[in-house]
Amino acid sequence: MANKSLSSQLYEKLVNEEDARACETMGTEACKEAPGNFIKMLLSLFLSKLGDALINPKITLPWVMQTIGAPAYLLGWLVPIRESGSLLPQLAIASVIRRMPVRKWVWVVGSILQAMAVLGIALVAWRLEGSLAGWLVIGLLVIFSLARGLNSVASKDVLGKTIPKSQRGSLNGWSASGAGLITLAMGAALALGFSENSDVGMYVLGFVGAAILWGLAAIVYAGVEEQAGEVDGGRNGLLQAFKRLSLMQTDVRFRHFVLTRSLLLCSALSAPFIVVMAQQNIGASIGIMALFLMASGAASLFSGPFWGRFADTSSRRVMISSGLMAALVGLLVVACESLAQPWLASLWLLPGLYFVLSVAHQGVRLGRKTYVVNMAEGNQRTDYVSISNTIIGVVLLLVGGVGSLTPIIGLSGVILILSVMGVAGSWMAVRLPEVE
Repeated sequence: MANKSLSSQLYEKLVNEEDARACETMGTEACKEAPGNFIKMLLSLFLSKLGDALINPKITLPWVMQTIGAPAYLLGWLVPIRESGSLLPQLAIASVIRRMPVRKWVWVVGSILQAMAVLGIALVAWRLEGSLAGWLVIGLLVIFSLARGLNSVASKDVLGKTIPKSQRGSLNGWSASGAGLITLAMGAALALGFSENSDVGMYVLGFVGAAILWGLAAIVYAGVEEQAGEVDGGRNGLLQAFKRLSLMQTDVRFRHFVLTRSLLLCSALSAPFIVVMAQQNIGASIGIMALFLMASGAASLFSGPFWGRFADTSSRRVMISSGLMAALVGLLVVACESLAQPWLASLWLLPGLYFVLSVAHQGVRLGRKTYVVNMAEGNQRTDYVSISNTIIGVVLLLVGGVGSLTPIIGLSGVILILSVMGVAGSWMAVRLPEVE
């Protein structure tokens, strides 16, 4: 034990891996570097998630936009651009990545671009106001989101090449737990009143700090020891990439997974409607918002490692159970709204249900991430990740439009539709084959 490096000791404590066959699908050199790579990737993911917490499109960016006098109609684009912008171009990204034997540098470039975009937003907030400032923030957010697409495709590829199959869920679980700790701390800070200062300088410093974190993440990730893998050169890479969409027709298992993942979007899409319901029934104070931040952070902190280990055993079962959990939360909210409306004014009911929903969402995310990485090897994994993310980007925009039904069916009606989606997604997951 004395001869083991600190990273090796920490690695053993985090993954508790004693099975000598854990690396049987990896080369000897890759297996040898697994402990160090695990810690480096964990640290880089933690740093990037901390940066995400500082530039939250649901909280921080709207506040900044309002502070600098940006048009109110731009606020509705923040979350869709942040989420879908990183998913839609992934077929094109994958067509380039397929030609690279070593792909960690794509992640490094993506992290640096995110840092530069955030620095740009900080500069805009510091020097400009009004419509021009708002549109510049939107443009920089597009760059930021596209850069996240680079990280998304590359990270799963590098993960599959450098981390043993039985430990990939644990890596994602521990990084989610670290991000949850930060979110919990931010919620506590809001509850204690540290957020009352709305001076632009405070936001500028936060964005500069986030940019530094992404820069540090790039430096750490550059140290990952990645062995050269298979490449697929050829001409007309982008055309070939779009032709790979035919996998949705020819690959039954992959098509089934994408449909399942689409239905399980309910865990993410339900959250804003529950928050709005709380604002209407409890109040719109910062203290109430802090409760939801703390609920989200605590859910990630405590459930991340659990879901990660569970996913290493069966990512399919994780999707089943977490999807049902998300659906149950929605159905309980609808039942309360219909049968016991006064309960919704309770200070703890909706934040408590939001905590359970956040636990479920962590399970959905970790389950589907682990499943798609374990479904294939090499360039086929790249295809699976890029095609599924591109399709989900479109689905996210389409299903996200269910919110437009709110004036007709109300918040509870929208939540009910999303809950039915969750039940259907869990049923679809039952029919998926195991991949672990």
